[in-house]
Amino acid sequence: MTEFPKGFLWGGATAANQLEGAYNEDGKGLSIADVLPGGPERFNLVNQPDFNWTMDDKKYTYPNHNGIDHYHRYQEDIKLFAEMGFKCYRFSIAWSRVFPNGDETEPNEAGLEFYDRLIAECLKYDIEPVITISHYEMPLHLVTEYGGWKNRKLIGFYERYASVVLNRYADKVKYWMTFNEINSALHFPVMGQGLVKSNGGDKMQNIYQAWHNQFVAGAKAVKIAHAIRPDILIGCMLLYATTYSYDANPVNQLAALKENQAFNHFCGDVQVRGTYPAYTESVMNRYGFSFKDLDVTADDLAVLKENPVDYIGFSYYMSTAINVTDKKLATANGNLVGGVKNPFLEASDWGWQIDPTGLRIALNELYNRYQKPVFVVENGLGAIDKPDKNNFVQDDYRIDYLRKHIEAIAGAVDDGVQVMGYTPWGCIDLVSASTGQMSKRYGFIYVDLDDNGQGTLNRYKKASFNWYQKVIESNGQEL
Repeated sequence: MTEFPKGFLWGGATAANQLEGAYNEDGKGLSIADVLPGGPERFNLVNQPDFNWTMDDKKYTYPNHNGIDHYHRYQEDIKLFAEMGFKCYRFSIAWSRVFPNGDETEPNEAGLEFYDRLIAECLKYDIEPVITISHYEMPLHLVTEYGGWKNRKLIGFYERYASVVLNRYADKVKYWMTFNEINSALHFPVMGQGLVKSNGGDKMQNIYQAWHNQFVAGAKAVKIAHAIRPDILIGCMLLYATTYSYDANPVNQLAALKENQAFNHFCGDVQVRGTYPAYTESVMNRYGFSFKDLDVTADDLAVLKENPVDYIGFSYYMSTAINVTDKKLATANGNLVGGVKNPFLEASDWGWQIDPTGLRIALNELYNRYQKPVFVVENGLGAIDKPDKNNFVQDDYRIDYLRKHIEAIAGAVDDGVQVMGYTPWGCIDLVSASTGQMSKRYGFIYVDLDDNGQGTLNRYKKASFNWYQKVIESNGQEL
């Protein structure tokens, strides 16, 4: 087995809105996640023309409100992560805990104090925090009052927020990321940009304008971070779905190339290289507008050029196959992006196609494209876990999935790829972002909570807990 680099960052990943709960405690404001209904239809609901960001407790449930109560049980959870041997823990700061509405001039001290405690708890066990500054949880007020990220004013609001958290924590936290899965907005802009049909989310020009504003805001965060601490590492974060042509038909090959440019590469090219790629106009023309139609200033372009990110963080759950020559082929579900069913792959309980080799390809594509370190910050298997009478889950299917993906990372290391670390998603069961369900579980730790919010919230180790403990202890040698 390949030797993983010394200091390889083994750990796990979560997001504030999916596990913290305490959605209205200690001065926290509402985030967009707080008003997303729970259940497998949540994406369909927010895509309706009349969705207006209001809650209806009589019609829907809102599982993000309570999450798994990590806000009050973080010490117990971090202790379990330490028992597994985590070298790092990727989590996000909830923007609306720090700036409840997003546009205040002064932060909410009670919100910052929670992250003081959380970071201290990680460091107590020598766990390196890896912090996502914005992970699908922007303050709701920035959407209802300003229209989301298509409004340039959000650049300043984000810059102020990033400045506060970076100045407060940079001496304790070396690893940061600007925006979670920023490119997901191409297919679903609600969570990353606060855009739905009712406020312009069905117009691609708005999505690209929102991206530009986020690129500038992220570059300003990079500038702040480097000024505070020269050795800080601040990355972008992409949703990467390795994309194949369904067959050798040149028409499908070209379609796969175009999909790669628009989805997998565009956001990375701007943030890592600091300039818009040569194919920018081609991509935008496809959607009926031009780069000159965007509000872009010379100062914006200078900030992007001068402040590229230090590394590429990315999520990888599945690959996708492109076929534009046969409309009758069955489609596949996926992490905000689908495609056609690949006959060579099996799928998860939720229809996501399982492709470990695709991760090795992704790592090679990203590293050879950018020549900067890459970090697998999300990867995992969402599955229906059935605990026995002792609340033990024998999740061999999860172990098998993770083992094969770690082997793929080892293969990429052999290929010469500089991989920083591996933080499987949902290292403890939490509320699914795509379905708002607890039953779609990813964790090494089972949380006794169902889709209706019923349960003890007690934590139980799954079989994968002990397996991953040995993986970390052996630095990936014992799989």
